[in-house]
Amino acid sequence: MKKLIALFATTAVASGSAMGAIALSGAASISYDDNGSSASTTKYDADLTIVGTAGTTTYTTSMDIDGGTDGSASTTINNTDVNVTAATLATTIGPVTISADMYDENDAATVSSTGGLITDSGDNRSISISLDAPIGDATIALDDSGDVTVTGTFSGVTVSHTMQDGTDTTSGSASIAGMDITLTNDAGATEWTLGTTVAGTAVTLGSDKAVTATFGVTGNTVVVSHTAERAAVTTATSSTKHTTAQKNAYTTVAVSRDLTSGATLSATYNTFDDSLTLKAAVAF
Repeated sequence: MKKLIALFATTAVASGSAMGAIALSGAASISYDDNGSSASTTKYDADLTIVGTAGTTTYTTSMDIDGGTDGSASTTINNTDVNVTAATLATTIGPVTISADMYDENDAATVSSTGGLITDSGDNRSISISLDAPIGDATIALDDSGDVTVTGTFSGVTVSHTMQDGTDTTSGSASIAGMDITLTNDAGATEWTLGTTVAGTAVTLGSDKAVTATFGVTGNTVVVSHTAERAAVTTATSSTKHTTAQKNAYTTVAVSRDLTSGATLSATYNTFDDSLTLKAAVAF
């Protein structure tokens, strides 16, 4: 009997040690949208992330645990299903870091063609290898497609340059005199954002004519965003990346407040369809 008790104690300690290297986090929300003149809808969303660590190796997997990747009701997806949304394995060996993306986003049941992200064709799984080379503050990275990326921070300015076949990408960011600046040139197409805070209001302006203003105090904020009209992109290119449908300009006003219970309540008005969305969410 003593041997059995000792064996059980050893097993419990081993199990507890293994569990100590596993971290859980997630979020859940429910929202009601009156959809303006259209029929109202209620959406549910619950997500879970599991991170396992052993030495310098980390495995991360994310799951949508309500059955739909956007939390919406579906006639093709069983709402009791658990859908994997990401799976990554990374390890460090001396100055070398290896990261493997083991999830193929193209396995998703559906993608939207009216806006947002449209996945590229082909298998999206990949492996990247990063090397901390002794060239000042710069880092050199090489992935399995043959792209080489050099990233570094010099005099407060962060610069990243990716060398690839005919479509090099260069991006930079800096904070100068209270202004945050980002600039990206992708195969000749340039995009930029400017952000600053004036009288307690954080304002961001983008090259796509989008403007966002955030004001209020922590836990009780108001965000006003204007998105400019988007032209239709019928053919994906190296700069546009994805095909998208035309969409008129619209403005959203979102009011958010943190509750002592740990949940967050928000109300968002959207001029695009004259709709009001009420949402309650909690993260852990």
